[in-house]
Amino acid sequence: MSLAMDRMSTAVGTFAVHDVRAVLPGRVLDGAVVVCENGVITEVKEGGAAPVGAVDGRGSLLIPGIVDVHSDALEVEVNPRPGTSFPIDFALGAFEARVRAAGVTTVFHGVGFYDTGGGRHTGRTLEQARSVCAVLRIRMESGRAGVAHHVLHRMDVRSPLALDVLLECLPEQAPGVPAPMVSVEDHTPGQGQFRDIDRFVAARAAEQPGKSREEIEKLVRDRITGRDALLVNRDRNVERLGDLAASGRIRLLAHDVVSAEEIADVRTRGACVAEFPTTLEAARAAREAGMPVVMGAPNVLRGGSHSGNIGARDVAAAGLVDALASDYAPPALLAAAIRLAADGVLALTEAVGLVTAGPARTAGLLDRGTIAPGQRGDLVLVDDSGRWPEVLLVQTAN
Repeated sequence: MSLAMDRMSTAVGTFAVHDVRAVLPGRVLDGAVVVCENGVITEVKEGGAAPVGAVDGRGSLLIPGIVDVHSDALEVEVNPRPGTSFPIDFALGAFEARVRAAGVTTVFHGVGFYDTGGGRHTGRTLEQARSVCAVLRIRMESGRAGVAHHVLHRMDVRSPLALDVLLECLPEQAPGVPAPMVSVEDHTPGQGQFRDIDRFVAARAAEQPGKSREEIEKLVRDRITGRDALLVNRDRNVERLGDLAASGRIRLLAHDVVSAEEIADVRTRGACVAEFPTTLEAARAAREAGMPVVMGAPNVLRGGSHSGNIGARDVAAAGLVDALASDYAPPALLAAAIRLAADGVLALTEAVGLVTAGPARTAGLLDRGTIAPGQRGDLVLVDDSGRWPEVLLVQTAN
């Protein structure tokens, strides 16, 4: 499909598109006209006159801007290979172009607050966490950001120092602004996401073909031993984070939850979101506890978890997913939503909601995620006629 990509408007601050299939809450509006003024949607209607200069959608799909509540892709831009790195501000510019091309208009960067080694992720240090948060803040304050940037503070719960640095990096509280999100994480092999030690060892061996199985097993054992020595920090950090959540200072996410018992425990400790539950039992318990459930979009496309845990498609089919996150692959978000709808797992409106309204609500951002008057004018025009969806145009409120 050929479509003019230029932003055409009748006046400064005005954007309009017509002849689109607009995905609204609960229905798809054919032949729709959508108008934005100064970054806010002002009109959504079926047919009728459109402003002069409105973009002709030619029957394409129009969805709200995609909201990504967990992206680790900036880490890859900064540290593309072991031992190599780019300036963070340069990497951020490249990242913006990539995610806009994927239809993402709001992104929560997973910034790792680790001082015990990030395993494969050598860039996860407290110093880099400070630097990334500072660069993101400067970018947003510049008024030139191509997308809305936020931080998902990924807290290693066994770390003796990470929480203090995380508190330094938390944005100032402001009226009407949602509390910053903090994910409580423990990636020690043998529990959580990596319960299956054999699978974990096999994955590390595939990444390091020059090492023998015995060498990899020793590295894993040493990592477990080292992490076990840090258990004393876990209860202290969990208690402090719980207090912060109870006061409304942070929005606490429980990462890689395994069971109903664990859901009950994290709920009492202040967690309000279940991020990447590893079993259907945990996902169901989270839903019953009123906790939004976040699953991985790459998991949907690949047909299962790379760690051998529950497949996101199965959790979605059970009606237990509130939001999909890109994790490490931003283009997977739109593709996963369209695939879930094409395969009949979910209705199109529900599937699109998993990458728009659902994650926006999960993050407490109530001003975006739907095409409706009063919402932010973050819009994405999509050609869904091929095997994989193609982003044709991205319009953002900023």
